[in-house]
Amino acid sequence: MAFKLVLVAPLLLASAAVTAAFVQKSPIHASITRQTCRSPSSRLQATAVDAMASLSSSQAATVQTIAAAIPDLEVKPDFCWNGEAVAGSSATLDARDAPGPANIAWLSALSIDSKLVSLTIFNGPLTDVPHLVSRCVVINESTMRLTLDARPRSNGGWEMRREDGSYPGPDELGRQAFEFSGNRMDFEKKFGTSELKSFLSGLVSSLEGATPYTAPASDLDKLTRGPLYTCLEMPVTDSNVAAVVAAREKMADFWLSWAKDPAHDHRPGAPVNTQYVYDTKFKQNAYGSLLEEYSALFGPQDGQRLAVGESGPLDEAYVGGGS
Repeated sequence: MAFKLVLVAPLLLASAAVTAAFVQKSPIHASITRQTCRSPSSRLQATAVDAMASLSSSQAATVQTIAAAIPDLEVKPDFCWNGEAVAGSSATLDARDAPGPANIAWLSALSIDSKLVSLTIFNGPLTDVPHLVSRCVVINESTMRLTLDARPRSNGGWEMRREDGSYPGPDELGRQAFEFSGNRMDFEKKFGTSELKSFLSGLVSSLEGATPYTAPASDLDKLTRGPLYTCLEMPVTDSNVAAVVAAREKMADFWLSWAKDPAHDHRPGAPVNTQYVYDTKFKQNAYGSLLEEYSALFGPQDGQRLAVGESGPLDEAYVGGGS
């Protein structure tokens, strides 16, 4: 692979039940005081301001929970924002890293009042733990888009997946087909579990009026999205805000459990070096993909500021972010 730079009462009850299930299973969620839930017996239209305030509060608490579990995670003051003017709104950015054994190359928690929340975590080369993408953006005053992904740490050729779910074989790719296949199986075994797949596939039915977001993917999107990439659009309602809060917390739980599991550590030597090389290029591609997305949402100037802030220093990609 060459690197390149959607009946109301039953539905609401179902949504509430799924949200409750997330609450029971989520350690991160248990540490957060919920402010988003109102009565599930009525359909209430939330405002974009209220929605993002709830999501931002939850995200901040999630970061604190991660920091408590990974004590070496340090705030990077030079990269943080506190009330920066972006796209006509106030933006905050909590930027952190944990070089060395803690192995967090970059963590960014970005919030833009009434517009966006995004939690991105890039792991360092000592493990094969997937990178985390957890984002929700208000597209207009009545629609929001949720994106969740666990991004693989090796080249599985996922962008070559055919409509029938198959991939090119050795007759087309030669020996590289076996490498890609092995990486796909490894990711599936370690991270693409039935629990995670069930959680992600069940989101569309747990969210009121949700539909998959099916805009064409760019080349950089294809290179960086994982096989479990999930993107849904839905109306901005109280029940959806609560369910999105729970879903994002649950996704962070998955990531934290992986990050704390020594079974995902690489052996010293060549595997770490190989991971470093792959990760550095991946992060550059991820920045390019994010730049495209944020420029389309917020314009080229603000889009670039946001993509740079969220991605962290590219020239020090996997040696501890801004350290």
